[in-house]
Amino acid sequence: KIIGMKKVFAPSSYIVDVHTHIYLPRYIELLRDRKIVPRVEEFEGADRLIILEDDEKVKGRPINPEYFDIKQKLRWMESAEIDHSVLSPANPWLDFMESESEAATWATQLNNDLNQLCVENQGKLTGLGLLPVGNAAQACAELDRIKDHSHLRGVILGTQGLGKGLDDPALDPVWEKLEHYQMLSFIHPHYGILGGNHNFEGYGHTLQLALGFPFETTTAISRLVMSGALEKRPKLKLLIAHSGGALPFLAGRLDGCVKGDDFVAKRLPKPPSQYLSQLYYDALSYHSPSVNCVTQFAGVDRVMFGTDHPFSISDPKKNYEALSGCGFDKQQLDAICNENAKAILDIVAPFK
Repeated sequence: KIIGMKKVFAPSSYIVDVHTHIYLPRYIELLRDRKIVPRVEEFEGADRLIILEDDEKVKGRPINPEYFDIKQKLRWMESAEIDHSVLSPANPWLDFMESESEAATWATQLNNDLNQLCVENQGKLTGLGLLPVGNAAQACAELDRIKDHSHLRGVILGTQGLGKGLDDPALDPVWEKLEHYQMLSFIHPHYGILGGNHNFEGYGHTLQLALGFPFETTTAISRLVMSGALEKRPKLKLLIAHSGGALPFLAGRLDGCVKGDDFVAKRLPKPPSQYLSQLYYDALSYHSPSVNCVTQFAGVDRVMFGTDHPFSISDPKKNYEALSGCGFDKQQLDAICNENAKAILDIVAPFK
């Protein structure tokens, strides 16, 4: 337990965790019934989560009830002094489903389940739903449906979008709908660097998660920017996982490369960094220099606290320490730890 860490390292009156996941019970049973990736398999008396292709070699990773039992999730929140969680379904979502109708049915069921969880735990939970990503029309229909759900404030979306990346023109109706409803889209990695994952082999899933995921996000969002989608949709609300990967650090380099490339430069009336700075980011980078980098790049008002629970990398103590080492004043800490999320997501909670 880490009781007291909030008071010591991040003296904010209220902590909202915007990057925290759950495998809903219905979804876990789906994974248990599968024989190929993604799946849950019992190995040596314990459940193992196998969601990456390389997981087959090491039998994935162990999971416990905190991954799917909301009571355990709430107990963990109390121990970590998390007052409110913005729950999003964990990867790989519905990306693996080949049947568009099946994916649409599952999206409806899972979004209903998630909203109900939030309703039953009033004041503790807000949700981000998921979409049937194989078909833009179905994705838009689900957005039309969940916009009226009492506790869902947006969706989580993988970097592959509908299957061809976030810069796929076929996604435009989805972006349009998200912008119109002012629903948040939480962009999260899962696949690593496509075509380059062999560089991570031989070291379990460490390099894939530590490097592959952030670089995947960096590439996907850069492509989205260069496609002109954010110029077309300036009010689109995107939250980028893991402090934006390498985007805050490399934004200046991206500007320079675009400026020197007529093929791309003619598409964008502004440097890429200006589009990137209008996005939202979590503060999930585990040490102060990275947190300082993203807050200096995007502004304190566009950064929000996150833990990545229940995955093994989750370490709230490190998150609090990283914030404490940035020299933020009380107002800035409150912004990162609760005020930004409250404003952006219209969270219904007893804020102190």
